[in-house]
Amino acid sequence: MAKPWIETHTFHHSAFSDLSRLMAAKQKRRLSVSLCFPTLNEEATIAKEIVMMKSDLMTRHRLVDEIVVIDSGSTDNTMEIAAQYGAGVFRADDILPQLEKFRGKGENLWKALYVTRGDILVYIDADIKNIHPRFVYGLLGPLIQHQDIKFTKAFYDRSIALDHNRVLPGGGGRVTELVVRPLFSLFFPELAQIFQPLSGEYAGFREIFENIPFPIGYGVETSMILDIYRKWGLNVMAQVDMDRRVHTNQDTRALGKMAFVILKTFFNRLEKMERIELARELFHEMIRFDRRAGEYVADLFAVKMSERPPMMEIEAYRNRLLKE
Repeated sequence: MAKPWIETHTFHHSAFSDLSRLMAAKQKRRLSVSLCFPTLNEEATIAKEIVMMKSDLMTRHRLVDEIVVIDSGSTDNTMEIAAQYGAGVFRADDILPQLEKFRGKGENLWKALYVTRGDILVYIDADIKNIHPRFVYGLLGPLIQHQDIKFTKAFYDRSIALDHNRVLPGGGGRVTELVVRPLFSLFFPELAQIFQPLSGEYAGFREIFENIPFPIGYGVETSMILDIYRKWGLNVMAQVDMDRRVHTNQDTRALGKMAFVILKTFFNRLEKMERIELARELFHEMIRFDRRAGEYVADLFAVKMSERPPMMEIEAYRNRLLKE
């Protein structure tokens, strides 16, 4: 009887901590690696992230071949600091400027495909306070050492308080546990084996990323998993335990907006996959009411769902590949 995916495709980052061995495997397969940080006002953390990755993974071990920052239009010194510490820095609006402009993490991830050259892309959120090279080599390990794995996803300790006396270690974030996991369980039970589908750290081969669409906003991580699952199946994916990740938590109102966008993205994918048929179009505003000066006031959050097509459908990208 075959073992379940969670047993065969779940790794711990320490399994790949022999960087000399990992680098030799990378060289044997003649692979190149691009590391991308999508940013928006990350001046507090971006310098440490670049310095650490460059020192350990480019200078000491040639595991990463380039580091790029794709910025959404920071108003602080994120871009200047990133350039100062040796990253290739791009403003998202300046990449493929002939296309309609969008602002969001998905836009940055998608445009990174155009400016980078690596066979493998590693995406790391720029707000990690306990950044460590394991976030990169842990994701690269399964991709380099296992021929069949094409996409890796990080998970880490994000403890959930069950009550005043009990804490559940290793669960997901609040939106994962309250929104994504129930949806996966209802429609794609196999995907419920993924501990943290919304984690912001993942890596994959270019051939995967360039052939899937990228929603601009919060739905990009969910859609990415669904699209990879639909096109290539669960066994091209793996997940890697990074132990612990420290970052700034968002408040409940912000998480509600995130959940709203993810739900819209999820139902969009369900329709495309012909898993459901909606009788009418979904509404585009999340509605909540606040009480101000004795009156109930509607606080509306309007969402325009924008999505980039697979990068391989962009002529300028195909032309760039032909020239290489």
